Order: sequence, then C-alpha cells, then structure tokens
Amino acid sequence: MSTVALSATYTKYNLIETARVPIAVIGSVVFPTLAFCMFVLPQRVVTADPVFATAAVSSMVVFAFMASGLFSIGLELSERRSKPWAPYLRTLPGSGAARMVGLIVATLVISVTAMIPLLVVGGLFTSARPQPLALVAAVGLVIVTAIPSMLIGVIIGTACGPKAAIAITQVVMFLLAFGGGLFLPPMMFPDWLDAASRVLPVRQAREIVIAAAVGLEMPWWAVGGIVAWTVGLALIAVVLTRRDEGRRYR
Repeated sequence: MSTVALSATYTKYNLIETARVPIAVIGSVVFPTLAFCMFVLPQRVVTADPVFATAAVSSMVVFAFMASGLFSIGLELSERRSKPWAPYLRTLPGSGAARMVGLIVATLVISVTAMIPLLVVGGLFTSARPQPLALVAAVGLVIVTAIPSMLIGVIIGTACGPKAAIAITQVVMFLLAFGGGLFLPPMMFPDWLDAASRVLPVRQAREIVIAAAVGLEMPWWAVGGIVAWTVGLALIAVVLTRRDEGRRYR
C-alpha cells in the first residue's frame, strides 16, 4: 500500500475513532461558535461594520483551526505514544509519515466542520458580507495556513508526555492566540508588540485570511513567514519523529 493510500486509511479510522465519542466532536464543533457569540457578538461596533465583522469572523475561524491543531493533535499524539499500541505500530512496514498525515487531515476535516456553524452565525448576526469568490479563497487559505499550527501540535505530541503536553499546549495556545491578534486586534497593540506579533505564524495566518476575505492585498511578510514556518516546523517534526522511533514506553 502506498503512503498516500495508507494516509487515507489512517484519516478514515481517525475520524471513525473520534466519532465514537460524540462529545469530542460536539465540543470541537461548538466551542469556536460559542466563543464568537460571547466575545464578538456583544460588540455592536464590530458587528455593525462590514469590514470589522468580516475580520472578526476570520480571526475566530483561524482560532478554531489553531485550537484543533494544538489540542486534537498535540494531546492525542502524546496520549497515543504512552500506550503499548504505538510501539507496535512502529514495527509495521507502513510509513510513519502516513500516521502523521492521517491525523493532520482528520483534524483539518473536523476543523472545517467547526467552521460551518461559525460562518452561519457570522452571516446571520453580523454585517460580514464577503464576496463569494473572496469567501472561497479565505476558506482555502485558512486550511493552508493552519498547517503550522498542526505541525506545532505534532511537535508537542512527539516531544512531551501526556501530562506535560496538556500544560504546554495551554500556554502555547494562549501565547499564539493573544500574540497573533485573535483575542485583541493588532491595531490596539503597542508598536513593540505589533512588531513581535508579526513573527508568529498565527498572526501571519490571520492577516492572509482577512486580506482574502475583505479583498485586500496580502502582506508579503505574512506569506513569506507562513512558508518559512511550515518548512521549519515540518523539519523539526520529522527530526523528532525519527528520534522517537525505537523508544520504549511503559
């Protein structure tokens, strides 16, 4: 079986395994929309302005993908590594990359599902009205720009045990979400924080998605940064995964 076919098989069974625990699916799908309803909808200044509303919805969609990447992949992977089944899987002839790709793709599928109710609520209760082509472009770009967050989850899950992964994931999520301008618009940042924020992959993803949704020109520093983060994090994930091979866990 090829790596692509094996990745598709892993994706299928990751989704089946997740669906067997309905509350896990419901939590992943509902959480971003609830956060949007509590933190964005009460702000009439934001919801009444088409540009601000579109930016707010886009930011929350980026947050949904980031949270799924960190928690679903980071915690799930660290939990799997602590069980006897993981060392056994590494003895099989299939590529280890297929397991990672399957987990990432399954997480992206759940994230896309979580995006649907968020877009519906944003369309019904705010003034966000992106053009159809702009909406399609933004949806495609949010999936692509979510890859660094997924890779960070892979790195945390591969480098840490289950207990450490929980604490590290929470800290990393808070730093990326706040520093990336998802909780507070970057226009409200002081100059030093705005400059530091531009280095973060989540800030870069936010700027790219908002630019596509609103119809603005994409900032070159965000595009270049997201490519650099994707390549760098992928290399780190590969190194950690190879180092992890052959280890024994109790």
